[in-house]
Parts: sequence; C-alpha cells; structure tokens
Amino acid sequence: MKIKNITLIVCTALSIFACTNLEEELFDKVKDEDFGKTPKEIEALAGGAYSSLRGFQDDISNAFPASEYVFFLNEVVSDEANIPTRGTDWYDGGQYQNAQRHTWTPDNGMILSAWRYCYAGIAKINSIIYQIDQSGLTEDAKKPIFAELKSVRAYYYYMLLDLFGNVPIVTDFEDLGLPANSSRKEVYDFVESELTEALPYLRADIAYSKFTKNVAYALLARLYLNSEAFIGQPRWQDCIDMCQNISGYALEPDYFANFATQNENSTEIILAIPYDNDAGTIGNYMSSMSYHYLQRFAVSPTGDYPWSANGMCAQPGVYSDFDDLDRRKASMLAGEQINLSTGSVIIMDSGQPLNYTEDISNFEDAKQNEGVRLNKYQINAGDQWERDNDFVLIRYAEILMMQAECYVRLGSPDLARPFLDQINTRAGMTTPSTIDLAYLDKELLREFIFEGHRRTDNIRFGTFFQPWWEKGPTEAYRAIFPIPTTVLSANTNLTQNPGYPN
Repeated sequence: MKIKNITLIVCTALSIFACTNLEEELFDKVKDEDFGKTPKEIEALAGGAYSSLRGFQDDISNAFPASEYVFFLNEVVSDEANIPTRGTDWYDGGQYQNAQRHTWTPDNGMILSAWRYCYAGIAKINSIIYQIDQSGLTEDAKKPIFAELKSVRAYYYYMLLDLFGNVPIVTDFEDLGLPANSSRKEVYDFVESELTEALPYLRADIAYSKFTKNVAYALLARLYLNSEAFIGQPRWQDCIDMCQNISGYALEPDYFANFATQNENSTEIILAIPYDNDAGTIGNYMSSMSYHYLQRFAVSPTGDYPWSANGMCAQPGVYSDFDDLDRRKASMLAGEQINLSTGSVIIMDSGQPLNYTEDISNFEDAKQNEGVRLNKYQINAGDQWERDNDFVLIRYAEILMMQAECYVRLGSPDLARPFLDQINTRAGMTTPSTIDLAYLDKELLREFIFEGHRRTDNIRFGTFFQPWWEKGPTEAYRAIFPIPTTVLSANTNLTQNPGYPN
C-alpha cells in the first residue's frame, strides 16, 4: 500500500517558488489503488487544474490573474495603465513606479507573484496527472484527460515563455531534483508540442471555460503571432491557419455583453476563468482596485457596493485616443461622479468634487481624482467584493484581429479588411482606407483595453522599447522579466536572465 504526501513532494520538486497554502485540495492521504474508481472522482480531481487558474493569496503575495498582482504586472508595464502613488497609498516600496518606468529589479513583488502563479498552477497539474496515472483508468481512458490537463499546463508555460523566457520545464511529479533553466526556444517548442499532441484527444464542441480544440488552436495562434518576438522566427501564416480552424463563435452585438455579470452566456468568449461569489471563488475584484474610495455612492444611493482602493487607472492620452463615437470608450470612466442619493457630485474628503481627469499632475503624488478609471466589467448595486463576472482570457475578436494583423504583415492588407470591418462595425466606427501596423497597434489597444494583452502587443510592435509617459527608452533585455531573487536563492541551478543582476 503506497501513500504519498503530495503537498511535500510538490514543494520539494518545485522549490523554484515559495510553497505555502495555495488553496489546493490535494489528495495527500489517498491510497493510490483506491482512488480513481469512478468518473466522478476523476472529474473532481481534474477540475483542480481549472480552479488553479484563479490564482491564490498567501502571506507572500497575491497572485490573482483577474486583479492583483499578475494582472497589475501586465498592465502597468504597458502604455495602457498605471498605478500612481496617491499620498501614502499605492507606493508599496516603489514597485509600481519601477514598473511604469521600466526600471524593475528581480525584487519586484509583482514579478514574484507572476512567477508563483504559473508554477503553483503547474505543480498542481503535475500532481493531478500523477494521481490519475496511478488510478484504475485504462490508458485509452487517460488520453483525453491528460490532453486537457497538459493543455492547461501549456497555458501556464505560454505565460512563462512570454513573461520570463528561459524557465525550467517541470513535468515529472516524482523528480525531486532542483530544475535548471530551459532556453526560451525550448520552452516555445514545449508549448507547441504539448498543444499539438493534445489536439487529437481534446473535445471538438464548445464547452464553456474548458480547454477544447478551439482553445488549443487559439493558444497556438497566439504562440505563432508572437513567434518572431519570442524566438526570432516569424510564423504569420501558421497563425492564420490556426485561427481558421476555430469555429462556433461569433462577435456579441453588444461589446459589453462579454463583460456582463452573467457573461458566461457570451457567444464570443472562447476561454474564461469562472467566478461565483456564492460558490466562494476569490480573486476577482478588479474594478474595486481602480475606483475612488467613494465610488460606491455613484453605484447605489445607499452606498451598497464594496469599498474601492483608488489605484489603477489609464495612462494620460489613452482615453482621448478613443473617438467619442467609439462605443468601447465606455471601458473607461471619466468626469464627475454623481451621488445617487443627493443628485450632486460626490465630494471627496479634501472637499473637492470627485471628477476623474485624464491628466495626472504628479505620478509620485497624484491627486485622488486623477486618472481615468477601469470600467469594463459590469458593476451593480449589491455586488460583493468578490464579483460574479467571469474573467475573459480569449475572445473571438482576438481571432479576427490576429488574422488581420498577419495579413498586413504578409503584405496583403486588403485581406485584413473583412476582419476589421466586423470589429469596427460593432464599435460604431469605420475601418480606414489605409490599414497598416500603426493603425493595428492602436486598434488592439482600443479593442482589448484592460484585458491584459497590451504588454505583449507593445513588445511585438516594438513600442515597448520607445519612450512614453513617465518612461524613457527601454533596454531590449527587458522584453522578459528577471527571475525573482527569492527563486534564485532557493534554487542554485537557475541562471538569471541576461541583463539582470544575479
């Protein structure tokens, strides 16, 4: 009779992140020969791979992809968002200022959170694969389950490829050794092979929030779209080919239906992370990270809405870059905020009206009302701190935009027009006569604002390395982040990414 303490093995094998309570339901007292006798047991176990996508919170960091710090990191190093210091609020050791100015170091807490988010998810999936492999299932029965699990793991490795480049590839749950870096090309090849090998066994229908053939094709399309940035090898046609394999989705007539409280009904969402406050999910409180402390009175006459933290906002110039007729401009909240109980403008503690302005007078000491706020996901009176909106990871609009961009890069902008026309018609706009990369760069910002795409787009278009608000030129090596200091200290087999101090 063999019983393994799974939590201990996960922590030892993946000492590349600090192992603490990761909110995992690990079966560390399950007898191998007694588990996996029923489909329900297997389904419950495999479901842990999906719950890992919500991230976790512990005494080291918050690692939530829908709120902080994983979402923060992707946004505030881009030309889309920032987190200004407001008096004593939001300084946090200068980590947001360093991210905005592209002067981050391996000690930045957001970078550590992103690393831990990915490897915590990988550790969980490796443990689940091990347990299912020890179950009573036949080899044929295991194949579709393993395909799904390995696709989720490939999603995490895609994120690591994008964020860190040269990272360890850990797949053997029983290997207790300290892993070394793999090259970015090796990680790229691993992601590609895991997804292509899984494809024959993944379900072909539409299954909300599950990794299906459509999701695998979409992830491969992302991989090929960014291939030149990742490994120096453009694969534009391969991206188009993957996109054209995707079927069964359509743009929602209403752009904001994708971000409604009940957005699981969207015809456009290809992959999302489900959240349900009644079910006890945590980590989805993005809007409250942006609105002013008193925004609740603009939502409900009695202030029946959670407290807000007055943090993340759009960079100056982003809001005004939208045409006033562009329906997507409502993804941001600007102007005076009305107290629904009085009909007058909300008054801040300073005695000044709460009027969100685009300009930020001093990034290191911003006024409480400065900065246009995130307003993309639906909010309602009576909402709890943890929201019910599912966090969107992939939409059909991205599939259209990827094809448009690839056709432009291949020298056929006329072939891009039908895809862009669909996007623009919904937004209330018209596709311009000239379709070039400069236009596409801005259009990607408008379509996917505050969805966590922008850093990757900035790098692919080269704008990441150019000066913008509160940032000078960026060195090429900062296209990937450093391996966090605590991770290097825990694993002497790892080598720091080029350009960063060990």
